[in-house]
Amino acid sequence: MSSRKSRSRQSGAPMITEEQINDLVVQLHRLVPELRDRRSSNKVSASRVLQETCSYIRSLHKEVDDLSERLSQLLETADSAQAAFIRSLLTQ
Repeated sequence: MSSRKSRSRQSGAPMITEEQINDLVVQLHRLVPELRDRRSSNKVSASRVLQETCSYIRSLHKEVDDLSERLSQLLETADSAQAAFIRSLLTQ
């Protein structure tokens, strides 16, 4: 038995089956636009799905950062009533 399997059993963590991993990869395949929108082939390797998922998450982080920066700039240039209104929208 490998040390990896030994550690997970010792820690009490439930074992994840290959079928569960495959189901998760299929779910990611459906969620990631780059993979979902491909018409040419439904057969994509699990490795490719994970690479595209990581890339998509990085792009989402960048988009959040960009939007946060734009919002900060907007709040700096807005008068106090506009800024208060924008903040109230964000807290809803």
